[in-house]
Amino acid sequence: MTFVDTNIFIRYLTRDDPEKASACYRLFEKAKLGQIELTTSESVIAEIVFILSSRRLYGLSHQDVRVRLYPIISLPGLKLTNRRRYLRALDVYSDNNIDFEDAISIAAMERQKISQIYSYDEDLDQVKGCEVSRIEPE
Repeated sequence: MTFVDTNIFIRYLTRDDPEKASACYRLFEKAKLGQIELTTSESVIAEIVFILSSRRLYGLSHQDVRVRLYPIISLPGLKLTNRRRYLRALDVYSDNNIDFEDAISIAAMERQKISQIYSYDEDLDQVKGCEVSRIEPE
């Protein structure tokens, strides 16, 4: 198994360097076909989302980020400890105006059947499709 860094995903997803994008495509095809096993981390996935959605860099919408990243995370040859959590986080992120890190937290909460979160982040008050309520310390 080999770890995949953020820049490999970015080159593949954006195709901003055609030569590197082709090499990354071949790498992910091998993973898709089960010829190799790859892995990455939650921080890499979060960094990919941040870079793709950054107005300064690529400026993709939440929905566009999901459309591009979901198939990669779903690859059989990409081993992720919390694959379902990442996929659910992409759904929550795509459907709401929240940071991806918050979407990961909501996905983790759902998995653990936790319905309340201590936070001052008011964006969490409007999350659709989730049974999560925000509370503040008293």
